[in-house]
Amino acid sequence: MTTETKGIAQLTTAMVLSGTIGVFVVESGASSLNVVFFRVVFGALALGAYVAARGWIRGHGFTRRSLALTVLAGLFIVGNWILLFESYGNTSISVASVVYHMQPFFVVVFGALLFRERLTAATLGWVALAFAGLVLVSGVRPEDLTGGDGHYLLGIGQALGAAVLYGLATLVVKRVRGVRPHLIALVQVVVGIPLLLPFADLGAMGGAGAGAWGWLVTLGVFHTGVMYVLMYAAYAKLPTAKIAVLAFVYPAVAMLTDWAVYGHLMGWLQALGLPLIVLASLKVTLRKPAAAPAAPAAAAGSAPRTDAPREAAASRTATPVASGE
Repeated sequence: MTTETKGIAQLTTAMVLSGTIGVFVVESGASSLNVVFFRVVFGALALGAYVAARGWIRGHGFTRRSLALTVLAGLFIVGNWILLFESYGNTSISVASVVYHMQPFFVVVFGALLFRERLTAATLGWVALAFAGLVLVSGVRPEDLTGGDGHYLLGIGQALGAAVLYGLATLVVKRVRGVRPHLIALVQVVVGIPLLLPFADLGAMGGAGAGAWGWLVTLGVFHTGVMYVLMYAAYAKLPTAKIAVLAFVYPAVAMLTDWAVYGHLMGWLQALGLPLIVLASLKVTLRKPAAAPAAPAAAAGSAPRTDAPREAAASRTATPVASGE
């Protein structure tokens, strides 16, 4: 097996894990706050054990500034998971995952607004096309805006809000230098523990059975710890173009599992929006930089970013998110 083939296998596995997160969230039966709380707890244990075993804690490379930026990104990541998991119940895993995959466009727009990164007319056109696809995928009708299904609209807004927070986390982590992405991911999940502890309903988990705990432990250990390790290993082996294409395994698997487990299937009009988002996403992700190449991001959540060259894999954002997710 060649190095690139191994990278493809690693990233595909990571994206399949990311695409199944929705089912684990729903099947756990826990509230979104509780799911995220236990995800960061078990994820921190898994990632902490991994980086400790690799000897990466010593000589971590954090400065006060980079640690503060990583903590800030962690706040965005935790908030992004809460919103995304809430959106599953108000829309569906399929719709929420596709809407959430608008992250790259928010990164581009916020980069231009907040950091004066150059935005070309062509890029604006692709962003507009993506939002046209988003309107179709969302399935929102004019009557929904004047008294229709409020829960559905709320779910769409939550998925968009999650994508916005992920985009902000990505831009923040792009300013972190000289730190392994595994350590950045570890700090981000650790941040969530004291942040969510006051709001987690631990009493509600007292009666949870082994099955519910199984979903939550797997979500933290495999869909967070193992998934991030696989992603970062793959990023170091693959060119940007292959990373960009493989990123779409995540929403594809999410839609497939949503149909297989819950019988949710997008309508034909919603399906028309998918190729628009895919095309625009690839064009934006693989665009040639207008000036100097942007600094690579380090990883979170729940839908992973795809704009870093392979030699820069040591500083991508920790969410697959997406991460996902």
